[in-house]
Amino acid sequence: MAGHRQSKKRRYIAWSAAGVVVVAGAGLAAQTSMAATTWPAQKTFTGRAFDTCAAPSLSTMKAWHTGFYGAAAVYVGGKNRGCAQPNLTASWVKSVSSIGWKLIPLYVGAQPPCQSGANPEKMTSSNAATLGTQDAGDAVAKAAALGMKAGSAIYLDMEAYDVTDKACNTAVLTYVRAFDKQLRAKTYRAGYYGFTSSSAKAIATATDKTDLPGNLWYALWDKQNTTTADWPWGATQFTGHSRAHQYMVNSKETHGGVTLTVDRDAWDAPVAITG
Repeated sequence: MAGHRQSKKRRYIAWSAAGVVVVAGAGLAAQTSMAATTWPAQKTFTGRAFDTCAAPSLSTMKAWHTGFYGAAAVYVGGKNRGCAQPNLTASWVKSVSSIGWKLIPLYVGAQPPCQSGANPEKMTSSNAATLGTQDAGDAVAKAAALGMKAGSAIYLDMEAYDVTDKACNTAVLTYVRAFDKQLRAKTYRAGYYGFTSSSAKAIATATDKTDLPGNLWYALWDKQNTTTADWPWGATQFTGHSRAHQYMVNSKETHGGVTLTVDRDAWDAPVAITG
C-alpha cells in the first residue's frame, strides 16, 4: 500500500525476496463461522479502485469522482497504520458515500514475528490467537465509529514474510483465524491483503481453510487490470465476487484537476456498507 509502514523501496525488496499476493472476495466456503448468523446483504463493487496512505480530503474525493475510479481503500486502524488520518471521520464517510464512492476498510494489524524491520505491533507464537481476537474487536469498533455497518468487509493488511519459516507461518495463520473468527462474530465479513508469493500465498494454499478470510486482495504489481488473467491459484478459489488485485503502485495521477499518488486496484469484492 502507498507508504503505510514500510517505504516503497523496502516493500519492493521484501516482495522480491518473499513474494506477495492478495485476493478479495466473498468465498463463503472459507467462512465456516458465518452460517449461524443472519447476515446483511453483501455490498459488492466491481471496477477500478485506488488506495493511498492518508484518506484524501473531501474536495479531492469530489474532484476525483470522474468515473475512472469507483472505490477507495481507507486505513481505519491498527497499531501499524503508517499515516495519520485527519480526513477520515464519520462525516467524511457519509459525504463521500453520498457522492457515490464505495469504501474499502483496511486494518493494519500485528505483523509476522519473522518479518524484518521494526513494527509497533508484532505477533508471537504464544500471543497470536489472543492478539488476533483483540485486534479484530478494535477493527470493528473503528469501522463502526466511521459509519461502516455490520455486514461490511474489513481487510486485514499482512505484509511480506518468509512463509517457509514454519513457526512464523503458523503464528500468522493462528492470528488470521482468530481475527476473522472475531470479525464474523461481530457480523463483519473477513478480507485480507497480501502478496502473491508470501502473505497471500499462505492463505490461498493453506490446507485447512477453517476461519480463513473469504475475500482475498492480492498484491501483484504487473500493471494488469484484472482479477482473473493473472490469478495464480485454482480457478475455483475465491470466486463469486471475492477477489481484488493491487496491480500498480506509486501512480501519480490527475483527475478533476487534482493530483495524487496512489496505488491502483482491480476490484471485484465486498466493500463497506454505509449510509
